[in-house]
Amino acid sequence: MGNQEWILCPNCQSKTRTKIREDTILSHFPLFCPKCRQETLINAEQLKISIIKEPDAKTQSR
Repeated sequence: MGNQEWILCPNCQSKTRTKIREDTILSHFPLFCPKCRQETLINAEQLKISIIKEPDAKTQSR
């Protein structure tokens, strides 16, 4: 089997419950951290993880 790694939480740097391999490709994956209870959208390709920053929803004003 290829190289495997645990995905670390981008907020608290603790280990999550998700493992990825070298050939894993994730796009807009909702990563949940059981320690800090945060959910973060990530992209992953060839063991490189990037965080997706989405703008907050704007309230509608009249």
